[in-house]
Amino acid sequence: MSDDSHAYEVVDSRTVYDGAILALRVDEVTMPGGRTANREVVEHHGAVAIVAVDAWGRIATVTQYRHPVQRALRELPAGLMDFGGDESPVQAAARELVEEVGVEAQTWHSLVDVASSPGFTDEALRVFLAQDLRSVDRPEAHDEEADMQIDWVDLDEAVAMVFRGEIVNVTSVCGVLAYAHALAAEVELRGPDAPWQDQPTALDRRHADR
Repeated sequence: MSDDSHAYEVVDSRTVYDGAILALRVDEVTMPGGRTANREVVEHHGAVAIVAVDAWGRIATVTQYRHPVQRALRELPAGLMDFGGDESPVQAAARELVEEVGVEAQTWHSLVDVASSPGFTDEALRVFLAQDLRSVDRPEAHDEEADMQIDWVDLDEAVAMVFRGEIVNVTSVCGVLAYAHALAAEVELRGPDAPWQDQPTALDRRHADR
């Protein structure tokens, strides 16, 4: 973007809703030409997901009920970064992998970063590649996770599931396809602590001020 591009300044902001996992605010933003416009913004915790690859090249998937769509979805293991900044993204990913799948990984890479729907939310997710796995005990699961199904799927079959419309979660689609391409093209991946420009912080700051 050039130095003379328009600066979209926020001249007013009000909170409409402030909940446990999201907040809704309305910003009044300056537009090119001098007018202002309201922009609704859903603040959300950052999240992480994991492409966990076992010794046979299979990836871990979980099938979990998602109430907004009122059905169970097959997804990558994933979870919110809702510990108020006490965990780094890779630490959150390691915790989620143990909680959801019961494995630990010795080798981690940043695979792909996803802004889930930047037209209305700051929600963003980082997908990690986890390798050199070993089994550990899962903690006791609660709520939807108590009904979670864990499956290890060949990568080619996971890619086919994406194109058959059987894996539709945006993070999982991006993670599966990114890993398939990275493997085929021998892409050099970023380290697990690589900078993450769009990591959400607004909701954490809001909750810290309560």
